[in-house]
Amino acid sequence: MTPPIPAIQTYARIGGVLLLVSLVAGGFGEGFAPALLISTNDAAATARHILNSDVLFRLGFAAYLVEALCDVGLTVVFYVILRPVNLVLTLGIVLFRVAATVTFAFAELFYFAPSLIVAKDTYLKSFSPDQLNTLTLLSLNLYGVGGAISLVFYGVASVGVGYLIFQSGYLPRIIGAIWVVGGACFVLRTFSFVLLPSVPTVILQAPQILALPVTAIWWLAKGVDVSGWEARARAHAPSLLS
Repeated sequence: MTPPIPAIQTYARIGGVLLLVSLVAGGFGEGFAPALLISTNDAAATARHILNSDVLFRLGFAAYLVEALCDVGLTVVFYVILRPVNLVLTLGIVLFRVAATVTFAFAELFYFAPSLIVAKDTYLKSFSPDQLNTLTLLSLNLYGVGGAISLVFYGVASVGVGYLIFQSGYLPRIIGAIWVVGGACFVLRTFSFVLLPSVPTVILQAPQILALPVTAIWWLAKGVDVSGWEARARAHAPSLLS
């Protein structure tokens, strides 16, 4: 059922908060903590960092959990705000975002696994210290692969979000354009990772990272053009869900 008109601004405000929290949590859990803990091609150093920085390691995982919760909430917000534009495409965005969240959640299991490996519990005594160190770094590398794969789903969803924002008439087109570029770069980064693994692709994350605070600030400061959203909602309200 289409939400009351005043409520749409509440969804926008909630979305703005979730975007900012997601940006901070994701930056810490996906960028800051792993950068301090993972030593590329040095399994022993990586295992030592995790063992000596257990609090940082677990805070990184906790930050991911916060980001994942925000992703679920944002999926609901995008659905409510954008479905008057095109219901079918909005449902597609929901599915792609769910696929992305699930894929990254599975990848995060490999991030958390090293905490069990370096614990050196009795059942791990059949492995030598070098083998345990190798398993630690391998697990973190698999986490990285899973994260890269999830970006293709996030990317497709972001292109859809950007297109609907651009077409909506009640949100700035420039924000929609940034989302489209950011989503396309996410998709490109995944395929570059698979086909051209030696080519640096971190810069391709920049447009999507920019889209988050820009959208958050707009939603918190301006929200949605209520008259425009109302016109779309009345003209294209999905009777099958009302």
